[in-house]
Formats: sequence, structure tokens, C-alpha cells
Amino acid sequence: MAASPSTAEPWWRGAVIYQIYPRSFADADGDGHGDLAGVIDHLDHLAWLGIDAIWLDPISPSPDADWGYDVADYTGVHPDLGDLVTVDRLIAAARDRGIRVILDLVPNHTSDRHPWFVDARSDRGARHRDRYVWADPAPDGGPPNNWRSIFGGPAWTFDERTGQYYLHNFLAAQPDLNWWSDEVRESFDDILRFWLDRGVAGFRIDVAHGIVKDRELRDDPPTTEEDHEHFRAFGLRQIHSMYRPEVHDVFQRWRAIADAYDPPALLLGETWVFDLAALMRFHGDGDELDLLLNVPFLFAPFGPALRDVVAATEALLPDRAWPSWTASNHDAGRFPTRWAGDDERTVRAALVILLCLRGTPILYYGDEIGMRETEVPRDRLRDPVGIRGWPEEPGRDRGRTPMPWADGPGAGFTRPGVEPWLPIGDPTRTVAAQRDDAGSTLHLSRDLIRLRRERPDLRTGSTATIDARGDVWAWRRGERTVVAVNLSDERGSLPLGAGQVLLGSVRSRDGERVERAVDLDPWEAVVVATDG
Repeated sequence: MAASPSTAEPWWRGAVIYQIYPRSFADADGDGHGDLAGVIDHLDHLAWLGIDAIWLDPISPSPDADWGYDVADYTGVHPDLGDLVTVDRLIAAARDRGIRVILDLVPNHTSDRHPWFVDARSDRGARHRDRYVWADPAPDGGPPNNWRSIFGGPAWTFDERTGQYYLHNFLAAQPDLNWWSDEVRESFDDILRFWLDRGVAGFRIDVAHGIVKDRELRDDPPTTEEDHEHFRAFGLRQIHSMYRPEVHDVFQRWRAIADAYDPPALLLGETWVFDLAALMRFHGDGDELDLLLNVPFLFAPFGPALRDVVAATEALLPDRAWPSWTASNHDAGRFPTRWAGDDERTVRAALVILLCLRGTPILYYGDEIGMRETEVPRDRLRDPVGIRGWPEEPGRDRGRTPMPWADGPGAGFTRPGVEPWLPIGDPTRTVAAQRDDAGSTLHLSRDLIRLRRERPDLRTGSTATIDARGDVWAWRRGERTVVAVNLSDERGSLPLGAGQVLLGSVRSRDGERVERAVDLDPWEAVVVATDG
């Protein structure tokens, strides 16, 4: 509940955040879909792992055209997932285990079945008309400008009843809100307070970079060779349909709301921004977003390029800001497949990097066991991107498949004999199997998190790059902790002086003494406590 803000260090600076896709985490009622009761049932796993906060992908009522990212009610709960009573139970049960709950907020667009839009398209003079972006047809009757949907095709759909086009930067079933409307801004103020008053610890903000649109609806210019390949592939530089500077006014407003709670609520932005200098502006002067999705890090190839992104991020980060790092999520897929090519050595090295960099790491459910992507046949696809783009664009379902808790039918995700909403992947890579194996990726993940908690150097300590030969990436955390990773297929070495290996991606190295240098096999990582 609202109170005088605390002056203590923000809780999220030393935290490990764990993203849960609720439909794929655990199915408590046996209908093949994960639910919030399933999350409650597995909080002990997260507490054992050492997680500080969970971020839930959207739990709002939705027709599921885009699986929760088409919201029909911002203050309700999807009946497949539970209800408000279940949310309250989850928040309380998580709090009992020292775990906070972060919700996904979708402010860029609603469902076309949201009561606001149902009213808005009923008449040009409708009460909620101005809450969406409407425009007259172009002189030839076509869309009012050249804006394109992220999901393909024009970003405009003609509404026969009212004779205007409405904007949707994603699906036609996801009409974009008009953030120039005072009513929209005031409604979201109330939405934030509704959930914060229930005890949530903050929000992950969907499409944070794109919610405000150019008021004049000017055409987006074509890309040039200087633009990032992401935009060159899209064909337009989205400087009018997204990425507007006026968005910072919204986040300053939300920061004031978040800071009225004790402790202040976390604002984590999905900032799909490839220019690091532009990305850093979403921190404002400490008065906007707390943490940002670092897209250049997420999509960098695994290897020395990651080191370059981290160095550039640290160089550009505002004085009072704090970095965050994520390797997998519901849109980008799973790092063991994308980064590691399913090479277990690389998976383990990536976990050392993610959990030992200065900043707040965000694990995606299954990262802790090195969960791979699962092939999803065409007849099982649920993602509109994959359904529309098959076979060239297989979509995002491969990174959203159910968590494999145990061996056997249903994999501990759902009851035996029940078909899960998406196929279950590798039956041998389960939480139960790895829980019984002290050398497993799961135990490596847990021990890395434990080491962060026990060692202030790793939790909140400073960072400094160490010069190293070849493709060895090394950095110092705090006063006496060094992390070294060999990013190549060749053996490497780091001159270091005396110390002791606290933890290695190859667990047989734990406790090993270091005298003059630490040697590293290909794709091996170690955390070392130096003697001085």
C-alpha cells in the first residue's frame, strides 16, 4: 500500500528476477494450460533456487489473439489462469518465501474486445473514441500513412461503421491506444495503483519504447545503410510510429506513482532499442525506468561481441542507473538454442556471465536447467506470428513450451493423459532429474545465485574489465572477485596471481588453488576469489 518512500538501496539491485510464462509453467487444474495455482505450487522450487522476484507474463482477461498481449480488462484475471483471489494468494505465498511479484503491463494497445474499443468503434462521437488512434483515409481511400505492423502488413485497418482507419502496430485485434489522451493517462494511473495496492512489486512494461505516436501521423522514412539491420529488415525507420521522445513524459509520471510506495515499485521497460545511447535515455535523470531490456546484449552473438556490448553499456550508463541482463524470453527464444547451439559447455558459461555481471539478471523459466527450444509442428502452433509466417517464420512458440518438471506423461506440468497447450520438449532434461544431480546445470544455477547472495562483490560491487589474451573475457567485481570466461574453441589462460576458484562451470574446479594464472578449457568459466 502507499506510504512514505524508503531511502534504502532499491531491492532489485541485488535481486535475481525470474520470468514466468504462466500458461507454460505448471497446470494445477489439469486442463493442459498452466495457471496461477500452478505457480503457487512451485514457489518452493523458486525459493530453493534463490529467486528474489517473479515477473508474470500477462494474466489479464484476453481473447488470446496474441496470448494475453491483447488485454480486455486491465484489472481482472484471465479465467484460464485464476482470479483476483488467486492473485492475492500468490502474492502472499510468494511474500512468505521472500519473493516479490511483478506483473506485465501492456499499455501500447488493448484487445479489440476491450470495452473501451467496443464503444470507440460504435460511433465517431463515442465516449471512448479519443482513447484510440483514428484517421481518415488517404485521398485514394487507402491507409492514412505508410506505417507498417510489426506482425506484417499495414498498421491500419478500415472500420466500415465509422469510415475511418484505426492504428494497430501489431495485430488488427490489438488497436493502439492514443497516449495524447488525458483520459488514457489517467486510466493507467488508476491501473498502476490498483495492482500496487494489492501488493505487486512493480511492472514489466510491454513495448515501452513505442506507446506514444507522432501526433501528425507523418510517414516513417525509409531505412539507410547506416540503420541497424533490425530496421533495415523492416524497411522503415520507425521514428513516427514508435520511438517518440514524448514517451519520457509518461514514465516520469509513472515514476512519481511508483515512488509513492514503500519500497518504491520497480519499473522494468521492454525497450526494443538497438542504439545504446538512445536506450540509456529511458533511465531519465533517475526519474523514469529503473531497469531496461538490453536488446543489444540479448541479440549479440555469443562470444566477444557480448563483451563489447557490456563495455559499451557500462560506459554509457547514467551515474545513478543500474544495468540488467537477460538471455532468453518469450519473444527472443531460449539462449541454450540461440546462443549455445545446444552445447552444454556454452550453456553453463552463459549462466556464469549472466549471473556474475554487475546488474540485475533476469532468468526465463527453464534457463536454470538449460532448457532448449522445442520444435512445434504446424498443426500445434498458437503464436500468430508463426501461423502467419510458416514456414519461413516459425514464430515464438518454440520458446514458450511447458516446463518439464519430471519424467513421465505430462512431464509434471499437467496430469498424465492430458494434452498440453504446446508440446513438451526433451523428456530427459527435467527439474527432478537435475535436482538429484549435484553437477547439473540446475545446481550450477542455484550455486551461482547463492554465491551472489553471500558475496557482496557479486551482488552490488563495482566492475572493471581485466585485460586478457585472445578470447578470454575477464572482469573484476568489487575488491576481491574475478570472473573469467573462455569464449573460444581453444584453451586460454588469465594471469591472475594467487586465489581460489569459488565456482566453475566445470564443477570439479570448485575450491582449486590459483597461483599465477587460471587456465581455461574451451567455453569454460570460473569465479575466483583473489588473495589480495
